Formats: sequence, structure tokens, C-alpha cells
Amino acid sequence: MSLFTHLLACLLGMGSWVSINGLWVELPLLVPQIPEGWYLPSYLSVLIQMANVGPLFVTLMHRFQPGKLNETAVIYFITGLGTVASLLLAFFWKETTVVAGAPRSVALLVLTFFLSTVDCTSSVTFLPFMMRLKPQYLTTYYIGEGLSGLLPALVALVQGVGIVDCVNVTGAAWAPNRTAAAAYELEARYQPANFSPEVFFYFLSAMMLVCLTAFLLLNHHPAVARERRNSEYTNGVKATHSRGGKSQASEKGALRTDPFRAVNAKPRSGFGTGAYSTREVLYIFGILAWVNALTNVVVPSVQSYSCLPYGNKAYHLSATMAAVANPLACFIAVFISIRSLLLMGVLTCVGTGVAAYIVGMAALSPCPLLVHDTSGVVLIVSAWIVFVLTLSYVKVIIGVILRDEGHSALVWCGAVVQLGSLLGAVTMFPLVSVYSLFSSGDPCNSKCP
Repeated sequence: MSLFTHLLACLLGMGSWVSINGLWVELPLLVPQIPEGWYLPSYLSVLIQMANVGPLFVTLMHRFQPGKLNETAVIYFITGLGTVASLLLAFFWKETTVVAGAPRSVALLVLTFFLSTVDCTSSVTFLPFMMRLKPQYLTTYYIGEGLSGLLPALVALVQGVGIVDCVNVTGAAWAPNRTAAAAYELEARYQPANFSPEVFFYFLSAMMLVCLTAFLLLNHHPAVARERRNSEYTNGVKATHSRGGKSQASEKGALRTDPFRAVNAKPRSGFGTGAYSTREVLYIFGILAWVNALTNVVVPSVQSYSCLPYGNKAYHLSATMAAVANPLACFIAVFISIRSLLLMGVLTCVGTGVAAYIVGMAALSPCPLLVHDTSGVVLIVSAWIVFVLTLSYVKVIIGVILRDEGHSALVWCGAVVQLGSLLGAVTMFPLVSVYSLFSSGDPCNSKCP
């Protein structure tokens, strides 16, 4: 295998969600300077789900007009759009426009919608494109996808985003009838950033440009051409052969080259190569939707509620280690790739159980279990690591399985990923933003018994 091709596949994966992940970690610096305030995360959630019009269009084209959509051109377009939109954010994110008599960050919201469309559409275009390369490079792509969350988080840590100092304040001078102990308290204050949001958006734009360059090289570099699985794919679907007596190439041909399947095995269903029954296919896609609902929306939406009561260090450690666990799970899958539907179900149950613990602690905020004990910090940080590690591994294994089922299977893989995220957002948005079932903890003042 070519290390150069592995690097390019990783860089392509890094561009898949780097823009939106970067925007989320930059929120503590953006929120105080825009009129939407802390309603911005709710607006972002809605915009991201509206952006699913992109993957919906691609999926419908593959379903009803197979071969008509130029997949390569779509990827060039979305990576270029992501580069330009990230760059424009650096110039216009603070600009406001009066709408219905109130100032609104129209430029920020519109550009965020474009970035969301880019990232959502990447789920149904990048994965099918990887079908053109040998199977080993798909896992490398997933490593890059995990790094799309880790790198912005690390840059944000260097920037100083969300770093809180607990400042001693006292109300004794203004409340003479109270004791000094009663008047004394700590106040959480954000430290100034080491560099501005504009510089961070330049970084995001550079990352998208690197992704665009990697895709260009994956298409045209001679070293990559030697790593292609075959030359039958054009525009994301296998070409047909009408001369020389050759029949139309189809995804059934994978049966002859897949070492994990018996030769001349009888198809068990009409999906892909027919290696899995209809019930097993529904099982795989059901787990895929469930896992992505948990990892992309449900649990991340309550991260601050689950971690902040244990202190600011616990919050940052959980966020950082969770970001590290994602590419680590993909790296493990490079060497240990177990295509067992039973193991997939067991890991999903483990991850779901850990997710239930995290959401439970978020529901108990600001007074979760063991809030004053070091073991509480250890448990919540460990829970985040295990949650991301197990379910990220499940996602990679499903991707590897569906990759062997052909190009259309990977298109549906991306569509189900977005469907799971949509269902998670529809569930969590009213619980968090409308009914306010979760209460924030104060990292400096815990008033729990």
C-alpha cells in the first residue's frame, strides 16, 4: 500500500466535518459578540438539519437517475464552497443586518448553512468515492474523519477557548448584614483568547483547501492510480461495456474478489452483493442510524451539562479525550477489523449504556452523582472515552462491511448517517432548547449537598 495514498485519504476525511466541528468549538468566543447570544447553538442545530437537502438530493439522484450525477464534480464543488465560505466567515461573522426591527447575524447564519450543506453532503459523496480505492484506504479515511473533530479542538485549546478562571469576589462591602463567609463566592470569568476568531476561520479555510488539494491528487496523481481497486468506476458508478462481448459490470463482481466471502455464494438478498439477508441489512442500517444519532447529536448536546458540574478541568479533559478517542478507534480498526454482527450489537449496547449514564448525569445537573468526589470526575471522563471509542469502532466496521457491498451501499450509508443525526436533533432540540430539561452547572460554585 502507498503511504502517500493513505495520507491523501486521511486529509480527505479531515475535510469532511472540520468546518462545522470548528464552528462548534469556537462558540464561547462568538456568542458574546453577536446579538443571538447563546441561542446560536440552537440556530446551528436547525441549520445543520436544513442542510440535509444536499445529501437528500444526491441520494435521490443515485436512486432514480443512476450514473447521471457526476460525483467527482460534486466533491470539487462542495470542497471549493467550504473553502470560500470559511474564508468569508473571517470577514463577515460579526456583521449584522436589521431584520424585523432587531439586529441579526444574517451573514454568519447564511455562511453556516453553506458549510453545513458542504459537510452533510460529504457523507454521501466522500464515502462512495473511496470505493474507487482499495478497501484498506477506507479505514484511513475514517481516521481523517475523526481528526476533523480533534484538530479544531486542539487549535481551540491553544487559542484559549472556554478557559475559565474562578475569581474571588465578595459581597461583604455591599451587604453589611451578611457574614463574610456568606458573602464570599467565586465567579467564573473567561480568559481572553490568544488569537481572534478571524485567525481560527483562516485555519478552517486552509483545512478545506488542503482537503480540496488532497482530492485533486487522489484523482490525478500517478501514485494513486496504482492503488485503485479497478478502472470500472466513472462518476461514482461502474461503467458498462458494450464491446468485445463484455457484459455490464455490476456490484455482484465483488463476490469474486472479496476474501471474506465464499466463492459462488448464493445471494441472500437483493442488496449489494447479496451477502446479507434483508433482516441483517435492516439490522446494520438500524444500528448505523442509532449510533450516529447518539454520537452526532444526542450525547454531544448535553456534554456541558454532564461535565461542567465536576469542574472546568473535567469538562475540557472530557472534550479533548473524546476527540482523541474517535481517530484512535479508527486506528485500532486498521489492525483489528472484526466483521461480526454480534460484536457490533454488543459494542452498540455497551456504548448505549454509557451514553445513558452521561445523559443521566446531565439530567441531574447541577448536582450529579459524586459531584464533590474525584471518582465522579474519573467516571465522567472515562464514560466519554468509552462512549466515543466503542461507537466510533462500530461506525468504522459498518463502513467496511458496506464498502464491500458496492458503491450504492456507501451512498445509502451516508444517507442513513444523516437520517440518524436528523432524528437525534428532532428529539433533543425541544428537550434542551424548548422545555429546558437540563440545567447548567457552575464550574466555580457547586451548591450541592
